[in-house]
Amino acid sequence: MRVFTVKAFSRWAKKQTLGNEELNTAIQEIINGLYDARLGGNLYKKRVALQGQGKRGSTRTLIAFKKNDKAFFIYGFDKGSRSNITEKEEKLLKVFGNTLLNWSDKELNKRIKDGELVEITEVQDGR
Repeated sequence: MRVFTVKAFSRWAKKQTLGNEELNTAIQEIINGLYDARLGGNLYKKRVALQGQGKRGSTRTLIAFKKNDKAFFIYGFDKGSRSNITEKEEKLLKVFGNTLLNWSDKELNKRIKDGELVEITEVQDGR
């Protein structure tokens, strides 16, 4: 399973000191059925613990996820700054996420080269 971050998420994650190890763990947990909310349209909400902190007070991420295929970290926020996303944001993130999930390998590689996406890892998905 290929795992990516979009450019804006990468910048946000860096400020939060959220590294690839934590992101990989989050994807593995989603694969195992552990997530905070399945919002429909391949969009998942997942709490991710920052180093030295538990998940309860840490960050929230929104991930476009298709099992045995790809995952994209597309949005993140810390609980202290807001409690949740709006309905309008959710609708837009679902459309954006599904667009990303439908990109071919050729398109993904182009977007990586252009700096719009960062491929963080390939996670074992149990196939």
